[in-house]
Amino acid sequence: MLAPLRCARRHTFLTGIAAMATVGTPSPPGVPRHTNRLINEKSPYLLQHAHNPVDWYPWGQEAFDKAKTENKLIFLSVGYSTCHWCHVMEEESFKSKEIGEIMNEHFVCIKVDREERPDVDKVYMTFVQATSGGGGWPMSVWLTPDLKPFAGGTYFPPEDGVHRVGFRTVLLRIAEQWKENKDALLESSHRILVALQHTSEIRVQGQESPPAAKEVMDTCFQQLSRSYDEDYGGFSKSPKFPTPVNLNFLFTYWALHRTTPEGARALQMALHTLKMMAHGGIHDHIGQGFHRYSTDQHWHVPHFEKMLYDQGQLAAMYSRAFQISGDEFFADVVRDILLYVSRDLSDQAGGFYSAEDADSYPTTTSGEKREGAFCVWTAEELRALLPEPVEGATEGTTLADVFMHHYGVEEAGNVDPMKDPHQELQGKNVLIARSSLELTAARFGLEPAQLSALLQECRHRLSSARAQRPRPHLDTKMLAAWNGLMISGFAQAGAALAEQGYVSRAAEAAAFLRTHLFDPDSGRLLRSCYRGKDNSVEQSAVPIQGFLEDYVFVIQALFDLYEASLEQSWLEWALHLQHMQDKLFWDPKGFAYFSTEAGDPSLLLRLKDDQDGAEPTPNSVTVTNLLRAACYSGHMDWVEKAGKILAAFSERLQKIPITLPEMARATAVFHHTLKQVVICGDPQGEDTKEMLHCVRSVFSPNKVLMVADGDSAGFLYRQLPFLASLERKDGKATAYICSNFTCSLPVTSVQELRGMLSP
Repeated sequence: MLAPLRCARRHTFLTGIAAMATVGTPSPPGVPRHTNRLINEKSPYLLQHAHNPVDWYPWGQEAFDKAKTENKLIFLSVGYSTCHWCHVMEEESFKSKEIGEIMNEHFVCIKVDREERPDVDKVYMTFVQATSGGGGWPMSVWLTPDLKPFAGGTYFPPEDGVHRVGFRTVLLRIAEQWKENKDALLESSHRILVALQHTSEIRVQGQESPPAAKEVMDTCFQQLSRSYDEDYGGFSKSPKFPTPVNLNFLFTYWALHRTTPEGARALQMALHTLKMMAHGGIHDHIGQGFHRYSTDQHWHVPHFEKMLYDQGQLAAMYSRAFQISGDEFFADVVRDILLYVSRDLSDQAGGFYSAEDADSYPTTTSGEKREGAFCVWTAEELRALLPEPVEGATEGTTLADVFMHHYGVEEAGNVDPMKDPHQELQGKNVLIARSSLELTAARFGLEPAQLSALLQECRHRLSSARAQRPRPHLDTKMLAAWNGLMISGFAQAGAALAEQGYVSRAAEAAAFLRTHLFDPDSGRLLRSCYRGKDNSVEQSAVPIQGFLEDYVFVIQALFDLYEASLEQSWLEWALHLQHMQDKLFWDPKGFAYFSTEAGDPSLLLRLKDDQDGAEPTPNSVTVTNLLRAACYSGHMDWVEKAGKILAAFSERLQKIPITLPEMARATAVFHHTLKQVVICGDPQGEDTKEMLHCVRSVFSPNKVLMVADGDSAGFLYRQLPFLASLERKDGKATAYICSNFTCSLPVTSVQELRGMLSP
């Protein structure tokens, strides 16, 4: 199993080619900046490179034609705007006039934003991983004029070192190889492509059927249990990632085995992981939200970028933790995440931005950005901000004393030098809750409630002080897929916490998608839009069409939003998009969905992702989407499609389900059959609201919720004629639990309904 992909940490891979060279220098200050074609793009990442001396092209026909006409190799650089090592490679190499001249002379240079074009990224990352055993960003790949890869890696330093090859050396050697051994390179690239086409194919084998749920679930649980960190939670030593897909699996495993020791362990693993993350430095205790991942075992020192997809999925996971445990701690973390997203990642038109960078200027006069500068503190800063004595505490205790003890602040800084190879965090502190409220209160002679209020005041002061620092770069690109994940986060939180404001925010974002990332004429989703001048929403001259992940995550979001709001128009749009997804991406021969639609000659491979990572793979999520769609529409061919996806991935699910925990979870949902929970009643009636609150407060992974309000002309009644036969009992709101459109006896008691919701 490959490690999770991330912004490359000085990992250089290359197939062949090395020699000695010296590095160039950036253009001197005061010289007018060169401007290349990327100045006409919308992507924040591409615009970051618009003044490099490199003659960059965006991915497209103009670059391809130039490579063929001039018989030049292509250098493809793929990254994203909040990637730390992408910034480093730009500063060291792409801003160098000398290196730029080499690149321009020998190559057609193409720059791609991986978040804007995941299709291009996945094709060439497949090559880099297959040939090097690793991957990450920036990704650097050399292609023949017909786009076939033959050499690649991630970050390259500009200069040769004792154990590494420099970027300038690589460029010159590859150019020489093309000049002297062109036929051999072409033959090599052809062999590589044939091998990739063979190894990346995922298809149903013979008459294979969906694997048995018990076998897949038990194997996945055992594999996760073996990799679990008993002390700090999570599923590796370091680096340590949030992995919401693992937590979602464990919650479902618990729900199906809640009376067994294995079920109890699954729940303990998930809740302990979520608690340790919330206490850790990966959680921004001052500015809210979660950073990308922890560089250490303890969730302490993070890679500081913040990604929208993490916030959306973690909001959903903490909401489920609250549903299951009733512990307000988890509800508070949900509110924390959604506060951050509402404040810092929200466009005024309703959409959500993609990310905040890890790097920023330490002060307004700094000339160089540093990772984490916006988030870290010296002990001296904290003493100056929190000098007051604490009333009722042991004599001489200041606010700073209490705060620094609780959050593990040390005079010399609390960051392990091994986790800070470039001394960017020397003398700094990453806040981590080292003690419980009760223990900290006892140490200083305070009541826990008093301490809680004091810590809140301290955090507020630090937030105000931090607001004076230069902010990290904000990637204001808005992606359909990631907006879908965030809509799900808001909708699920709104339902679980009974917070209507969160549901309204989810609806606002869904309306944004329908306005800006949906083409009503073609009925298709678009991939991306951008914050433009005067805070307007802009689109590319040639909009990028939506990929499979855009459809899957938006459809999931619309189902979640319907269950939270009961607004049937979201349901209607979800079913339309599911039909469109089938049309564009379904593989009728090998089963499951391709990540991209057919017909783009620039894409050498049509892939199906086979590993859940920072985001679940679309085929994993779409299994549950299809089952929900069938429940809301009566179209049972969607159930058949769900089974065919599981059949296509059957071998992987049986042998290494830990690579597909979301699909393993969906296997159980498929075999257990979704319950249709139908509430007959007036949605505004108190008795109906009470029943809805009951359904939403219970974690049940195999249910769908709908309200039969008596409107026989409504969308649901047209889709599901059986609803017309369901009636209120004694004039009260009445619940029915249905399976395959056959319903139980009516229930008017909330207590009885709660008992029936268990899997």
